[in-house]
Amino acid sequence: MSDVKERAVSAAGADQTAQLDAIVVGGGLGGLYALHRLRKLGLKAIAFEAGSGVGGTWFWNRYPGARCDVESLEYSYAFDDGLQQEWHWPERYGTQPEILRYINHVADRFDLRKDVRLNTRIKSAEFDPATHRWTVRTEKGEEVSAPFCIMATGNLSTPRVPDFKGIQSFKGKWYHTGMYPHEGVDFTGLRVGVIGTGSSGVQMIPLIAQQAKHLHVFQRTANYSLPARNAPMDLEKERTHKSEYTARRIAAYDTPFGIAGHPAPTKSALDVSEEERNAAYEAKWAEGGSISFLYAYTDLLVNKASNDTASEFVRNKIRSIVKDQAVAELLAPKDHPIGTKRLCLDTNYYETYNRENVTLVDVRSAPIQEITETGVRTANGDYELDAIVFATGFDAMTGALREIDIRVGNGPTLAEKWAGGPLTYLGLMVSGFPNMFTITGPGSPSVKTQMIVAIEQHMDWIGDCLTAMRAKGMTRIEPKPEAERDWVQHVNDVADSTLYPLANSWYLGSNIPGKPRVFMPYVGGFAGYRKKCDAVAANDYEGFTLSR
Repeated sequence: MSDVKERAVSAAGADQTAQLDAIVVGGGLGGLYALHRLRKLGLKAIAFEAGSGVGGTWFWNRYPGARCDVESLEYSYAFDDGLQQEWHWPERYGTQPEILRYINHVADRFDLRKDVRLNTRIKSAEFDPATHRWTVRTEKGEEVSAPFCIMATGNLSTPRVPDFKGIQSFKGKWYHTGMYPHEGVDFTGLRVGVIGTGSSGVQMIPLIAQQAKHLHVFQRTANYSLPARNAPMDLEKERTHKSEYTARRIAAYDTPFGIAGHPAPTKSALDVSEEERNAAYEAKWAEGGSISFLYAYTDLLVNKASNDTASEFVRNKIRSIVKDQAVAELLAPKDHPIGTKRLCLDTNYYETYNRENVTLVDVRSAPIQEITETGVRTANGDYELDAIVFATGFDAMTGALREIDIRVGNGPTLAEKWAGGPLTYLGLMVSGFPNMFTITGPGSPSVKTQMIVAIEQHMDWIGDCLTAMRAKGMTRIEPKPEAERDWVQHVNDVADSTLYPLANSWYLGSNIPGKPRVFMPYVGGFAGYRKKCDAVAANDYEGFTLSR
């Protein structure tokens, strides 16, 4: 794989001669592990990262309250026991600064920075069918070539700023959670508007409310949020967890969400009395966390009647917390089953609406018409603001890949192939695009599992695949069109057997105007997906065409 001299980009931006085996696009958790895994195989690779530092999602999303919704002891790399034993997480759930500190520690500990080119955004990637090589071009006009291209572009890395009329006329300052100033923002004494009440909004609203003179929250769709019950790390829990890390990591591979430690449910929510059911939900509410709550019964994500019991329990919690019942009803979701959208975790989110300086604005009944010089205009009137924060999410799953001009020779671009929705085989590769792998791509569990375990599983599979190809003297791999077609059908069949499609969520791309409504993540469970990937590899890479 390393027998042709190539042009690579040096850290200073100049070209230098190198023999590359692979190009990695992205310097987040996926890109860094890709570099480490490839290096372990004796392969040379470099990664390109648009940011001025490594970290991906955790580099960009620096908004107030940014925090992981998976517990710290789970949300970490498993590939090195020394790493997981030595690192101490100070809280039950990691904050953005702490997670970024961890990622930088990993980059330093394994000397990965030397192979990362920062401040470099990829403009295009083209595969030459004659030479079987990918040539990647940066926005600066630099080029680098290698036989394999690994897209570690992330699932939530393309912020969506709504195209509101007049947004550029606003005379105050506006921000997006996914492009937040690294130095932070002081909202003290300001009239602030937050637009959006998904995970980012739910996390930031309580903190901004503590600073702002007045906070207006513009909500189009109410989302379910559960208490995180965050707290300083329990040192005895940490010690026990670390002593069981190996067994826990193995056990996580056989769970739906890639997270061990939650006993599998055995009953339907309809098999027990209302009293027993509410007692179970009450215990889960007190425990905190989303996985545990959804794991209360076997059928919360597949049986609407069962889900209704959990949904109403949370709605009643909201009604008991929020004093103004008109506001409580606006905050209580009624248009989708609980868990079919990303389930938020919060600290004092609903309590925040009891503050005198917080106003909830319903923009479903009175939509935002435009951003004016002085604030936000809805169908019901104007709201004067000094600052606006857009918590409006991302072009999820496919946005980053569609932004790059990816093509094979003179063929169609990846964006053109995906015009009707993403097509992949196992979320790992795309038919017609040889030697290009996608880490946690659409069609894989990705955002419906613990992301780091998903990243490691994908990159380990890719590494094993490259090793097998080298042993067989193969230089090219791509999925068969029929294998891709069957997998996409399977992904959609599984989704249709659940309640997920009942929600207008970013899982379906419904937050992006004009984006095809196709369910993108695989919700058949991480355990079953991993076994499918392993079976494909064991059966001589069934569904793929390998050649030399």
